[in-house]
Amino acid sequence: MNPQEKDRNWLNETFFTTEEAAAFLGISKQALLSLAKRNKIASSKKGKMMLFHRIDLEARRERQTALRDKYRPYDK
Repeated sequence: MNPQEKDRNWLNETFFTTEEAAAFLGISKQALLSLAKRNKIASSKKGKMMLFHRIDLEARRERQTALRDKYRPYDK
């Protein structure tokens, strides 16, 4: 594996596009963009592309799960 492929793999494992991040969190793309706009989740923008870091998404998913358990206990 050459260095470019290693870098590409690292980027693919570490960062998510908007569509991938929304699917990871189980929310709509519009809801994700709203969270990013309100600074509830960190994002990086390069041109028209917005990227989300895996660590931030995992932390958000944990908080999201805790909130769902607290406010929607009947969904279990």
